[in-house]
Amino acid sequence: MLMLIRGGRVIDPGKLDGIMDILIEDGKIVEVRDQGSGFRGQGSEVKVIDASGKIVTPGLIDMHVHFREPGHEYKETIKTGCKAAAFGGFTAVCTMPNTNPVNDNSQVTEYILKKAGLADMVRVYPIAAISPGLKGKGLCEYGELKEAGAVAVSDDGNPVTDSRLMRRALEYAKGFGLPIISHCEVLDLVANGVMNEGAVATRMGLGGIPNAAESIMVMRDIALCELTEAALHIAHVSTIESVRAIRDAKNRGVCVTAETAPHYFTLTEDAVEGYNTNAKMNPPLRSGHDRDAVLEGLSDGTIDVIATDHAPHSSIEKDVEFDLAANGIIGLETSVALGLKLVENNVITITDLIAKMSTNPARILGLEQGIKKGKPADITIIDPDITYKVDAAGFQSLSRNTPFDGWDMKGRAVLTMVGGKVVFER
Repeated sequence: MLMLIRGGRVIDPGKLDGIMDILIEDGKIVEVRDQGSGFRGQGSEVKVIDASGKIVTPGLIDMHVHFREPGHEYKETIKTGCKAAAFGGFTAVCTMPNTNPVNDNSQVTEYILKKAGLADMVRVYPIAAISPGLKGKGLCEYGELKEAGAVAVSDDGNPVTDSRLMRRALEYAKGFGLPIISHCEVLDLVANGVMNEGAVATRMGLGGIPNAAESIMVMRDIALCELTEAALHIAHVSTIESVRAIRDAKNRGVCVTAETAPHYFTLTEDAVEGYNTNAKMNPPLRSGHDRDAVLEGLSDGTIDVIATDHAPHSSIEKDVEFDLAANGIIGLETSVALGLKLVENNVITITDLIAKMSTNPARILGLEQGIKKGKPADITIIDPDITYKVDAAGFQSLSRNTPFDGWDMKGRAVLTMVGGKVVFER
């Protein structure tokens, strides 16, 4: 059967922007035409999807999620994570390696891909570990991991504190065409900190984490990236100093890219008031000045990617004293609306938003993507005008740890298609 997506505003950054029709057959895009110009085979049986008034984009890609399987399936499974991704408009996700066991060998990588195949919803691209057990004491077998299906390597959740090891990791990964995704954190500066260092932490009697705990490691890794000329991607950027360092590095031609998450351009440390553990994360929510810097970095292209850092936790980990609560929030089902808020506030254009949530992650990771004849029909349709209230109780994720519960939102994905198969339709 042919499938026709009709009359939507098709945006593929740098390639397409207009009211168009897309014809799909056998899971692939076979034609893209201006609306009403007609298609071959329209006399055949055609399923029509009316996209008028909506935005049609290449499938969204979240290059930073934690699905907890194997090891902590009570928080999230690959199946429930994929379902949350589909509902959020994502056709692909990249799973971080801090599972139990850690994804530091081909058997774990293959297990993740097998479970993703059984879920049969969105594409799952595993990110493997830099070091065995995420311990920073040696290097994993990157060639074996890539052959098994890994698209990048990271010790996310743990920094690689040994600078010599990080240099070798960059050099080794470069040989296999794998980017390094760096979790930038100086543990000595974090110490017993649990939120951003500043007046709010002092007033609440909580240990603070200074900006330098992130930015020092960002600067080190940029220096190593410049030395090795290897691909480096900085995860979850949250500070003004980090944004400046990345901007300066890019101006020098260093091969560095960066991401931030919706909570860092939406919230500040004030969200922690009342000891709200759903606002506890790592790196922590920062000051208003830091948030403004992140917004500027998104606007001028310093920050390439918006990724959720989807980190599910159950009430066991969150309904405890703030000091003891686990770091992290879920984000797959709120990311599109929070991103659209950037467009509404004229921080970035809708084309920029799609690039940061689709085109740029695909480019950085070397993934096939785009609205073009012959490409797989991985497509997201967004209604930018729909309004609703966030109800975490109705999320597809197994966990509910979001600071956005009860927020009024505008805009969301209304259809997610992977390989021509509709995996979610609102």
